[in-house]
Amino acid sequence: MRQLHLGTALLVGLGLVGCRSRKVEAPAPPPASLTVVAVGDILMHQDVKRSAELDPEGLPSLWSDLIPLFKEADLAFGNLETPIAPRTGRPGVPFQFNAPEALPAALRASGFTILSTANNHAFDQGATGVRETLERLRAERLVAVGSGEDRARAEHLQVLERHGIKVAFLGFTDLFNLDLNRRASEPWVRPLDLEPALQAVREAKGQADLVVVSLHWGNEYQHAPTRRQKDIARALVAAGCDLLLGHHPHVLQPLELLESGGRKALVAYSLGNFISNQDRMYRADLFPVAGGDNRDGAALKVRFERRPELDGRDRVVVAECSVEPLWTENNWGAPAPRREIRVIRVAAAEARVRADLEKLSDAIEGPRLQPDEAQRRRAILDKQEYLRTLILRRKRVAEVVGEAFVP
Repeated sequence: MRQLHLGTALLVGLGLVGCRSRKVEAPAPPPASLTVVAVGDILMHQDVKRSAELDPEGLPSLWSDLIPLFKEADLAFGNLETPIAPRTGRPGVPFQFNAPEALPAALRASGFTILSTANNHAFDQGATGVRETLERLRAERLVAVGSGEDRARAEHLQVLERHGIKVAFLGFTDLFNLDLNRRASEPWVRPLDLEPALQAVREAKGQADLVVVSLHWGNEYQHAPTRRQKDIARALVAAGCDLLLGHHPHVLQPLELLESGGRKALVAYSLGNFISNQDRMYRADLFPVAGGDNRDGAALKVRFERRPELDGRDRVVVAECSVEPLWTENNWGAPAPRREIRVIRVAAAEARVRADLEKLSDAIEGPRLQPDEAQRRRAILDKQEYLRTLILRRKRVAEVVGEAFVP
């Protein structure tokens, strides 16, 4: 028995030695990252406003499909191509815009955080319209770049911080319908003067990890940036710009990755329209594909990541970038009880329509969903035509911005 006890004790002792916990190193925390989602022109045409007025959900109904995308992002950007001056301005008319007072709250509730207010429509409601617009945006905690109650505030550097990453935003316009920049003490919209812009980018780079530049520029309805735009983009990237967000042409233009000093920057020459009433008559079965270009949009998603460099310092770099095709549905001319304009995510809409077609075409499920055979056939044909439209628009977006950027 004594031997047995000793043997047992020995085995137990050996077992205890074998079960001693080893020191396991904790996995390194993931690198800090930040996601920016950017869209193009927010245009409050009369029919756009009318569509919102007729929907119980109001303005957010125009882009409800996009709200989850905006809210998932750390920063969501759009070009606000309209004053919001119902108190001091006149009702909007063609080519002279004025948005309803509910727009800032709708944008904020939808997930937008930062808006460019430097564009050719900034002075549509005069200098007082610039001031009222900024007051209304500030009341909803929306950050505006490119205009101010005076020149100093228009040129004030906006720096936002998310996850320990500082992002500087600058806004400029290369175009004015009406230039009311008179005195530095009055409302001001920041023009694109290249040398001061380059200096502003250099200074911003010294105060932030990332520099985002919003530019209202280019030729309307042209898919290709000009040589001058390309030269300006290269100069801004060399000065320290990490993301350039272009708008004004009302159609999409290519994306381009530029490199300077071992650093890569993304240039979106034009993000097209986000919401508008343009190309309202377009139908894929009646018009060439280019006839719908004003209704194409892009949700640009860029993820930046903090990474260690060989010299031991950290640098925030572009880790991923992609474009999600958007399409503005517009029931102009269709027999319908009310005017409807909606921005949709094309890939998700495609998936929904394919699922509907599968059900309607099923020998058992189809008659259950639509007992009338003639109406079921009509529904299938309508959905097939809608699916064709979505496929055409998705391919068109990829063709213009670059297929490498469209998953």
